[in-house]
Amino acid sequence: MIFAKERVQVICDQLKKFSKMQKVELTQWQVKEGNFLRPADAEAAAGDWKTFDSRTMHWYGPDRHYWFKTEFTVPEEFDGRPLWLIFHTQIEEWDDGKNPQFLLFIDGEIVQGLDMNHREILVTDRAQAGRTYHVDLQSYTGTLHSEFRLIGEAAEIDPQIQGLYYDLQVPVWAFERMDKDDKTRLDIEAVLNRTINLLDFRKVPSPGFSDSVNQAREYIKRELYENMAGFNEVIATCIGHTHIDVAWWWTVEQTKEKVARSFATVLKLMEEYPDYRFMSSQPQLYVFLKERYPELYEKVRLRIREGRWEPEGGMWLEADCNLTSGESLVRQFMHGKKFFKEEFGVDNRILWLPDVFGYSGALPQIMKKCGIDYFMTTKLSWNQFNKVPYDTLLWRGIDGSEVFTHFISTLGVGQPAKSFFTTYNGMLHPDAIMGGWTRYQNKEINNDILVAFGYGDGGGGPTRQMLETSTRMDKGVKGIPKVRQEFSRKYFEELEARVKDSSRLPRWEGEFYFEYHRGTYTSMARNKRSNRKSELMLMDLELLSVMAGSAGIDYPAKELDGLWKTVLLNQFHDILPGSSIKEVYEQTAKEYAWLAEKAGNLIKERLSALAGKGTAVVLFNTLGFDRDDVVLLGNMEAESLTDESGTVYPVQQTADGAVAYVKGLPSKGYKSFTPCRDEQGRSEYGTPFRITGNGIETPFYDVRFTEDGNISSLFDKENSRQVLRDGKCGNQLRVYEDKPIYYDNWDIDIFYTEKYWDVNDIAAMEWIENGPVRATLEINRNFSSSVVSQKIHFYAGSRRIDFVTYVDWHENQHLLKVQFPLEIHSDEATFDVQFGNVTRKTHRNTSWDQARFESCGQKWADISEGGYGVSLLNDCKYGHSVHEGNLSLTLIKSGIEPNPHTDQEEHYFTYSLYPHAGNWREGNTAREAAKLNQPVYAVAGAGDKLNFS
Repeated sequence: MIFAKERVQVICDQLKKFSKMQKVELTQWQVKEGNFLRPADAEAAAGDWKTFDSRTMHWYGPDRHYWFKTEFTVPEEFDGRPLWLIFHTQIEEWDDGKNPQFLLFIDGEIVQGLDMNHREILVTDRAQAGRTYHVDLQSYTGTLHSEFRLIGEAAEIDPQIQGLYYDLQVPVWAFERMDKDDKTRLDIEAVLNRTINLLDFRKVPSPGFSDSVNQAREYIKRELYENMAGFNEVIATCIGHTHIDVAWWWTVEQTKEKVARSFATVLKLMEEYPDYRFMSSQPQLYVFLKERYPELYEKVRLRIREGRWEPEGGMWLEADCNLTSGESLVRQFMHGKKFFKEEFGVDNRILWLPDVFGYSGALPQIMKKCGIDYFMTTKLSWNQFNKVPYDTLLWRGIDGSEVFTHFISTLGVGQPAKSFFTTYNGMLHPDAIMGGWTRYQNKEINNDILVAFGYGDGGGGPTRQMLETSTRMDKGVKGIPKVRQEFSRKYFEELEARVKDSSRLPRWEGEFYFEYHRGTYTSMARNKRSNRKSELMLMDLELLSVMAGSAGIDYPAKELDGLWKTVLLNQFHDILPGSSIKEVYEQTAKEYAWLAEKAGNLIKERLSALAGKGTAVVLFNTLGFDRDDVVLLGNMEAESLTDESGTVYPVQQTADGAVAYVKGLPSKGYKSFTPCRDEQGRSEYGTPFRITGNGIETPFYDVRFTEDGNISSLFDKENSRQVLRDGKCGNQLRVYEDKPIYYDNWDIDIFYTEKYWDVNDIAAMEWIENGPVRATLEINRNFSSSVVSQKIHFYAGSRRIDFVTYVDWHENQHLLKVQFPLEIHSDEATFDVQFGNVTRKTHRNTSWDQARFESCGQKWADISEGGYGVSLLNDCKYGHSVHEGNLSLTLIKSGIEPNPHTDQEEHYFTYSLYPHAGNWREGNTAREAAKLNQPVYAVAGAGDKLNFS
């Protein structure tokens, strides 16, 4: 039939309209501004209730809370009929996360969240005339708009008319993914056409119309949902889901509200749809709910026991996997799995990370050792250059561990299949699911795709429309994938059993580099520095607490639990990467300061207990190997230190305090030294450095500087070779214009190198130290509105060259990098990652190489050839680029969205150049980086040859 689809759609639109049989507007409210948890809190709060007539009055934002209350008495016309409440504002747009949201209370009890996608609430199937309901709305304006209407009504919605609407609409939606002359489509069109021919629209409403609706429903049930059903050539395993960013365009405090609203909505719809299955990861969200609304938490617990709510996901929250240390990733799993096991008796087996910005090659090993068997993401479908060629595969990590992996392939409604973007905010909709099957790349081994359906970030998860669609698609209508609602764990177990022995099951080796959001390695540098320092401080605290047990100091288990959970919270994949709003980082600054003070005091207590009392200096090495190192001694006036063997180490006084280079500090232990003052054991210590007009000669190097303060020559005397490329300068600070196409704080785009300025405006350059331990050149530079100050330390006993840097940055959309053009030829470089390292190509031969123009490394990166190499170490940076021998570290990004003032503040960091013989292994690069990141602790203590490992 010509225009069959269009004719049916017209009827669907009318049925949707006619399903609302009657309504009563709710216009008379009382309002009080404030953020209250419950009706009783709003009643008890200071301030008067104000009359609010929703026909003429508005409420105002952004970022404000209100409490509305009213009463509704059921009219006679509603007696015995379904009663619905419908609430919304005048705002009609897609942004679920930042638009107005509500939490509905009826008679003092939480009923459901309300948002852009959830506006209707079924109060009862059979209303009782004269019954009065007390209605409260906890209301939040969101952050996008400043003026709102409150639109509310009570309504009767006819279930038969609404049911027929979905009976017809669901197959019509499927037509968009079918050819117009497809035989199955033509057969379905014929059934739909005959169905609507049964409807009598001459008078609506009327008994005749109602009878025709019932007749039409019986017909389509028989002819479409029975006679043309039962097919399962393609299956979509669907699990309800609401991805909630713990912070992003909102604060953690606002996330606590989002969790309550979204989870309440899920629970309400579960009451109405017995087949509805839902999963949610991130134990941190459950903690928020438990603390805020324990009665809702108990309802969640009940649904989990019933087998309808799946607590799964592996980690404490969906953490960044580039910047987070290996130890912290283990803690993410440890605390995440522990919570779900203790609270719900569930042992997580899936790492569920739909939205994280890249996946370290160390993850498979960490997962396997933490009892995780499966991995799921969709984020790699955002790649700028290359499409990952598989969706069902084995992922092999850097140690050979393998994890069974599946990528969700769901498309958006109407999205062309040739676009390889997929979504974890899937719609349970024929168009989206059929598109997802078309997009799926492993059809030769599997006919069942996974769909996580529901709106996220305050969008409330699955909608009534999705659940109604599910009840029709689960019939397996010919030509349309069969839907089943099932847990993600069951999907993975069945999928693995089906394909594990297939010779066509592909394998991916190494990291999953994300070809996007490369700026997240650098954005919000202060926060990244605090994370690194906190991770290492807590590791030191744990070791010292174990050691201090012998001195009678209790292990601070409770304190460590709270400290670690603060670190884990702030490793969320929009907090640590620097892609949240300014207010988020105002809060993390307070939390990191609290953590540093709390952990610092605990460490001091343990150091003092272990060192004892006395006039000696006790040096603590928390690393897992014996070390020789430069030690900061603080305010000490000694001329030298002497160890138990009588070896004397000179002490140099500097503006930073006394420093010494000592040897033989035992692994995970401590050693005492005797300070020598005045003539006591004093010997004359000269300097091993020779400062010239344009450089310095050290025991290891002959160094030359330009007038701009850059290193024009770095000759390695021990290995008789020039480190820097001829005609190029090392420690070249360079600022690039950084205006990415889309996501400012997230992205560095490949064209960023097109425009740049060198930071060569020297305000001052002076040698400020020259002693037995080190010589230091201080250079102060200006750039635009910013200041860069460096102290470059050359050591008598170490090959490392440290660049201790202070920056007062006042630029935006400009990227600061430091570059070392090296006289080394290699087609690959090595980068530190969690519990290991990876090599990456330094050329641009393929599109995969071109895409990797900025890469993440943790404490070091190295480029080596034959018997020589150079490492670049850091104490809090992550973004690197290596191309044609140019080894570069990204220092500051300063994007403008979502935080317009990102990185415009003071910065403190150190990076180090470390030339070495051999490759990075032979040169002990990893140990040098560890020494830079975890300095020796020096405390006063006993001097009776104290030595422990």
